[in-house]
Amino acid sequence: MQADRRLKYPGDWAKSLAEFSWDVPENFNIAEACVSRHAVATPNATALIHIHEDGSQEIWSYAQLEEASNRMANVFRAQGVQQGDRVAIILSQCPEALISHFAAYKLGAVALPLFALFGPDALEYRLSDSGARVAVTSAETLEHLEAIEGELPELQAVLCVDETDFDVLDFQEELEAAEVAFSPVVTSAEDPACLIYTSGTTGSPKGALHAHRFLIGHLPSVEMYYDFFPHEGDICWTPADWAWIGALMDLAMPALYFGLPLVSHRMRKFTPARTYDLIRATGANVMFLPPTALKMMRKEDVPAGLGVRVISSGGESLGADLISWAKDVFGADVNEMYGQTECNLVAGSIRSAGITREGWIGTAVPGHELAIISEDGAPVADGEIGEICVKAPDPVMMLRYWNKPEETAEKFRDGWLRTGDLGVMDGEWIRFASRSDDVISSAGYRIGPSEIEDCLTGHADVIMAAVIGVPDEIRGQAVKAFVVLRDGAEWDGLDRVLIDRVKSHVSPHVAPKVIELRESLPMTATGKILRRALRED
Repeated sequence: MQADRRLKYPGDWAKSLAEFSWDVPENFNIAEACVSRHAVATPNATALIHIHEDGSQEIWSYAQLEEASNRMANVFRAQGVQQGDRVAIILSQCPEALISHFAAYKLGAVALPLFALFGPDALEYRLSDSGARVAVTSAETLEHLEAIEGELPELQAVLCVDETDFDVLDFQEELEAAEVAFSPVVTSAEDPACLIYTSGTTGSPKGALHAHRFLIGHLPSVEMYYDFFPHEGDICWTPADWAWIGALMDLAMPALYFGLPLVSHRMRKFTPARTYDLIRATGANVMFLPPTALKMMRKEDVPAGLGVRVISSGGESLGADLISWAKDVFGADVNEMYGQTECNLVAGSIRSAGITREGWIGTAVPGHELAIISEDGAPVADGEIGEICVKAPDPVMMLRYWNKPEETAEKFRDGWLRTGDLGVMDGEWIRFASRSDDVISSAGYRIGPSEIEDCLTGHADVIMAAVIGVPDEIRGQAVKAFVVLRDGAEWDGLDRVLIDRVKSHVSPHVAPKVIELRESLPMTATGKILRRALRED
């Protein structure tokens, strides 16, 4: 079931490109690849270094992670989870999150990672749309789940990793009582493994359903961006939430695939000082840091001797000065990557091999074919703007959107996956131009306006709302909202109420930074809001 390393010639980029070929086995399972085989070969090797909020460390070996995920697979099975069922994992970085992922994969079930900060509205949509059978969460999220319990008839059980007064299953008690022995389901590489929701742009969020082979599809990119990863002594960490594909698949799962230690820590609020302390305490030297994190870290003095080997970054543009700063203070290259939830990590740079060009994403990763295509489906000439597209099929691509056949058909057209991003090519070089839709790129997250607008118009005083992204020095873009109020509504203080409403109902990370009152909003002839006109104001 095991796939071998893909880039066979570290340091010889031309030879790596020329002799690359995919090797996707018929049967493949993420849990077997990331945990089970290491538990046999190197059982005492460190799999996870978990940093508690008080700074203390909890070390998990591969053997311990294997045993715990076996036990939890038995717990899930006892709650009725079968192959293909969805298991929601509503947790920040912690051992229980990984245990739940691998338990689901061993059952042939589908892991559904969700942000712990999601409010009841965001949770209700995703849990209902996915038909999740079991949810694993923390005490802080239980209140939101209790509020929507009656709206989730398919949710059969909730496990909580903390002590709580709510009538739910205790994760630790269930884990300890379960049998250790478990025979994992044999899965094909094409079997569903993970369901990750996009933010939604012109409509509701869409669930991108990925197969087990999408881990294999990430490997060439990961080896590139981490300078022909892995190296002996690599310790991996990202501050990004594992519910985001950029954290889960750009680093967390590949680190475990290669048998390396992964650092986890629930960082309630990102701060440079705490980040530097964590790097020093754990020896983390391979990191995925979103551009926003790097920009914030730049504003504080960097302690000497951190030992960082390489950094990858993506989700928004990096300036040359930020890359130079990181090289100066860490002695480490920052390699850029490009992808999206539906088709992650297909292009980028690797500075140590000279694969870099200022202002450009980089080149296609070995194994992935990219082109710039016009609206009518024809490739455009070098230097002309078109849509960035990826040739299908591809191991890293999603199987389909969950419950959305029309949107799936629109995404896959004429043998290409349409990214929705506009770009330019110059030979093999690819440059990002802009989004072709209304998605907002903020602090590495892609945020769709629809959920936020629905939340705002859910307030009794708001009759119309529109959301756009505006330039922000640190985040790349910040969320800005425009609202039209009912006659007689008072504006004084309402903007703060509405911002708090989005924070509590949807998620703090998508809440508008500012809300502007308007008498009316620009509309199309068919009654759709013209967000483009608001951006151009």
